[in-house]
Order: sequence, then C-alpha cells, then structure tokens
Amino acid sequence: MDIILMILGFILLVIGGEYLVRASVGLSLKLNLSKMVIGLTVVSFATSLPELLVSLNAALQGVPAIAINNVVGSNIANIGLVLGITAICTTVEVDQSFYKFNWPSLVIFSLLLYFFLKTDNQLSSVEGWVLFSMLSVFIYLLIKKSRTSLQELDSSIEVSDKVSYFKILIWLVIGALALFFGADWLVDGAVVVAHKMGVSEAVISVSLIAVGTSIPELAASIIALIKNEKAISLGNLIGSNIFNIGSVLGLTSIIKSIPVDDSQILSRDILWMLVFAVIILPLVVLKKRNKLQFKEGFFLVLLYSVFIVLVFRS
Repeated sequence: MDIILMILGFILLVIGGEYLVRASVGLSLKLNLSKMVIGLTVVSFATSLPELLVSLNAALQGVPAIAINNVVGSNIANIGLVLGITAICTTVEVDQSFYKFNWPSLVIFSLLLYFFLKTDNQLSSVEGWVLFSMLSVFIYLLIKKSRTSLQELDSSIEVSDKVSYFKILIWLVIGALALFFGADWLVDGAVVVAHKMGVSEAVISVSLIAVGTSIPELAASIIALIKNEKAISLGNLIGSNIFNIGSVLGLTSIIKSIPVDDSQILSRDILWMLVFAVIILPLVVLKKRNKLQFKEGFFLVLLYSVFIVLVFRS
C-alpha cells in the first residue's frame, strides 16, 4: 500500500507539473516575456513547486532530512539525469547569457548553501531570508536584462498566447491540487518504505523522492526541445536549481529551521551537487562548441548513476 501511495504521488506530481507549466507559459506569453526569462523564472518556479511542497510537508512532519536532501538530490538529478537525458535526445545549445549570468548565479547559490550548512549544521531562518532575498534580486536582474535584449517568442511553443485567463486559472488550480496531494502521498509513502528497506529517510529523499520531484523538469525540458524552445529547456534547469535553493530551502527554513541530521549531507551529497553545478561549464566549452550533445549527456547520466550507486552502498 505504501509503494502504491508513492506511485500515486509520483503520478500526481507529473500531472501537476504539466498543468502548472502550461499555465505559467500561457501567462508569460500574455505578458510578452522572453523565452529565457520564461525558462529561468516562470517555468522554473512551476517545476520547482513539487520540491517546495515536499520540503514544506517534510519539515512540518518533523523529518527535515527529507526536506534538505530532496533539494540537494533534485539539483543533482536536474543536471545529471534531466539535462543528461535531454542532451542525449537532442542538441542543447547555449547562449552568451549562460556564461555571463545564469551559470555564475547557479554556482553562487550552490556555494552559499554549502557555506550556510557547513558553518552551523543547519539552515536557520535568517539564512533562509538571505537565500530568498538573493532569489528576488536574481529575478529582478534577469527581468531587467531581458528588457534590453528581448527575444521574440516562437509560435511553435506548446501554449498559445490566445489562451484565456480563465483557462490558465483552471490549469493552475488543477496543477496546485495535484502537486499538493502528490507531495503529501510521496512523503508519507517514502518514509514508510525507507524504514522497511532499512535505509535512512535521507537516502530515499536524495534518490527516489528527488527523481520524482525532478520529473516535471524532465517533462518541461523534453517538451520545450521538441517544440524547438531550447532557451526554455536550459533556462528551466538552471533556474529550477536556483529556485530550489532560494525559494524551496529559503521559504522552508524561514518557516522552520532545517538541521543537518545526516552527516552524509555535508560529506557527500552537497559536494556532489557542487560538482554537477560546476561541471556544466567545461562540458559546454569543450571543443568550443557551445552546446551539449550525446557524449556530454551520456557522461552526465553515467556520473549520476555513480552517485546513486554510492548513495545506496553507503
């Protein structure tokens, strides 16, 4: 029954993420935002909602290891699994904003999270406010930059700009409800399954739950690339990792401080998160191609597989 509960939670997260992405893109099109801004902000926030709800739910239920490992594991999965699979399926091109703003922002947020956790073995309310405030600054600078170099939106995008606000509202309601119940069932099932398997909640959250909450990112990236919206795809993944740290952990720790109960978070998991955040740059500039293709994607998936094996072996 617990496994069924987890599966149903996964399914609801997929459904909820899909409807929220549709609603978010539809609203963004009406506001005439650029593709990269859509990917880095609206779609990223929508696909990060599963992590936010799972983390808030876990913190309120008294299992903070799930809250923090969910974000760390999801950030690893977004790069190693989602970006890897996306690059295997098709070429992921990179523009100049990746080098000048997006990638440096991701590295700064990742390093800051590591620093906060390393200093006192917890993420306090004050540190949560710092992360959330930095996210607000990131969004402001991103939108400001987009006004000076606004890209035109392709008509090939999944959602038409003619969709009504009422329909967008319906999509938001369906997505929010599906994510709410999906997150609740996934956490409940995962805690019980972890106990039965004899592994810690941290292991389950950094692997199974992290993959589950990364499914919306995978779906959004594949759909975006099929529709030739490469800016949304790469922007979504980088933005989602930034949102995971700034909004998910930021808001969760503001509500309730998150202690580091599992030593593996600092000695292994967050170091892997930093590795995956940093490694994108050398892979992108390899042979000066400014793109990720099959070989780079295969390498990322292989590296992610090594991480998962180490997690369960420990």
